[in-house]
Amino acid sequence: MTGFRAAARRSLVVPLSAALALATGMGTWYALDGGGPLTGPGGAPAAGSGPGVAAVARSLHLPWPAEGQASVEVEGIGGLGTRGEQRPVPIASVTKVMTAYVILKDHPMRAGAPGAAITADEQAANESYSSVETTAPVLAGRTYTQRRLLELMMVPSGNNIARLLARWGAGGEKAFVAKMNEAAGALGMGRTTYTGVSGMETSTRSTSADQLRLARAAMKDPAFREIVATRTVEAPGAGVILRNTNKLLGRNGVIGLKTGSSTPAGGNLVWAATQEIAGTPRLILGVVLHQRAGTTPTEGSTAAHEASRALITEIRATLPDAVGRSARA
Repeated sequence: MTGFRAAARRSLVVPLSAALALATGMGTWYALDGGGPLTGPGGAPAAGSGPGVAAVARSLHLPWPAEGQASVEVEGIGGLGTRGEQRPVPIASVTKVMTAYVILKDHPMRAGAPGAAITADEQAANESYSSVETTAPVLAGRTYTQRRLLELMMVPSGNNIARLLARWGAGGEKAFVAKMNEAAGALGMGRTTYTGVSGMETSTRSTSADQLRLARAAMKDPAFREIVATRTVEAPGAGVILRNTNKLLGRNGVIGLKTGSSTPAGGNLVWAATQEIAGTPRLILGVVLHQRAGTTPTEGSTAAHEASRALITEIRATLPDAVGRSARA
């Protein structure tokens, strides 16, 4: 992975759009309830929910990736399945979903709000120039908003920003990692271990099922949803526009979430998409891990994007009809 200078060469310097694609989707609010059936007025099952619908959803013939592991669920309907041995594997920059989750848990932000003021330190500035990892440019002594730093961490996947946020959030990276593992335990992520905040460490390991639990929890936060839906972000003072590493964003209903790739981890992608099912807008969450591990980060990332695109396309095309047939039966 290269630093921000290489990213600058690949990016078009254009004004950053203020319009963000939210998980509310055209004004509709998605009630993330843990994947179980929703209830309507008076406690009656909501349209397109219930055990019968969940059974139909699980009967779909989805194009699961032939390697690695994957998990998918639909808000208000339930899980669509998990494939692959659920053994902990390196997850690369998918780690940053937990980093952002802990930051926002300890320092909440309203949707659209800038959040706290954070001063970049010398370490974060010096690490901006790394040629061996993905970084985002910051200037030592300059004050940035919490929101902008979260964008610089999640959109172009700045490792140096993840470490800066950890030092700010807990006084040190080691203390912040402890918070990450505590949060994982609280979410029931029993096969997950965090040893760093950026994903550079191959000892940070998880499963697709565990990361799906985290994605579900993180997407409940409106500020988080805004950040992962951001397509480009400007690095203040650097004159650089950085693009989101999630190449599916803005297509086929995709509104997030986070990429991660390295040679040991292969390609990894946590994604969120929307689809109207039985008249109700639904949030679809998926995780694809360990694609083409042992190859190049580019090859792994391409495989993870392709596997995710296949799942999203098939679910959005077939699930609404399957649920409709179940409702008419």
